[in-house]
Amino acid sequence: MFKLILVTLMFFNLIAEIQAGEKSLYDFLWLDPDKKVYVLQNKLFKKEHKFYADLGYLSNFTSTFQQTNGIAGRAGFYFHEEWGIEGYYNLYQNSNNENWNNVRNVNGADPFVRRFSNSYGAMLIWSPFYGKINTFNRIIYFDWSIGLGAGIINAESNRKTVDNSNLKSTYEKEKYNSLAWKTKVKFHLNENVHVGVEWMQQHYRAPGPNSHGKASSDTMRINQDLTLSVGFSY
Repeated sequence: MFKLILVTLMFFNLIAEIQAGEKSLYDFLWLDPDKKVYVLQNKLFKKEHKFYADLGYLSNFTSTFQQTNGIAGRAGFYFHEEWGIEGYYNLYQNSNNENWNNVRNVNGADPFVRRFSNSYGAMLIWSPFYGKINTFNRIIYFDWSIGLGAGIINAESNRKTVDNSNLKSTYEKEKYNSLAWKTKVKFHLNENVHVGVEWMQQHYRAPGPNSHGKASSDTMRINQDLTLSVGFSY
């Protein structure tokens, strides 16, 4: 994940000038020492006191034995140009992938699987970065935000039966509290419409599969989603 953040930072450093405010101060060595040049970058798409809603397609990168995709919904409000609150909801659709089939065919038994049903929660959003990209003679404006919050994960797993080959592998519902964070880039198509790319991680504690009928202890686990979305703000 840290590599992804590093690559993203390098990418935007190369293609855009990211501004934390509307006024920037530049010192030019060829001017007199007491002279300074102020550069004003107009911010076209203000966020303060605006509501927004996003709907997207997500791809999950958590389970080794599941192909997991879904729908992601976001709704929020910016009470300050750089600060906002957001509610999120993720709905997952799961299917057994090739790894699951390989284990089943070779061993004749199901692997341990925890598959997600949905997750939801709320976040505090910090959006200090904005910039613009000039490509194909068109300027595209974007905002880059970071979110931190808490939520609930609803899932199901076969952890209680997977260790016993005499039992049919059955799934039981589970529910976990989570600490969630994300990073997101929004590209503004116009004043009201934007598209976004988001990476979200949800951290939660959950047990692994039973061992010889005994429950395993809880350990910290991660649920990871990449989402492409379209949104509307007003």
